[in-house]
Amino acid sequence: MPTYVYETIPQFEGEPTKRFEVRQSMKDAALTQHPDSGQPIRRVPIGGTGIMGGSSSGGSMPSGGGSCGSGCGCH
Repeated sequence: MPTYVYETIPQFEGEPTKRFEVRQSMKDAALTQHPDSGQPIRRVPIGGTGIMGGSSSGGSMPSGGGSCGSGCGCH
């Protein structure tokens, strides 16, 4: 089962958010309340192709070629 990151939703100005992880099936709906306190929460999107270096913007490749740019020695 994957682990999802959630954070509390501040109820008043200046209240800090608290992040925590929950193991859930991919088929389970996202939680809306903290399992212990009942405080409202939201799932935090983590990862994705943007973090891994992928791009859907169709931008040009850096000069030097490859996705790692020039100067790395892999080209």
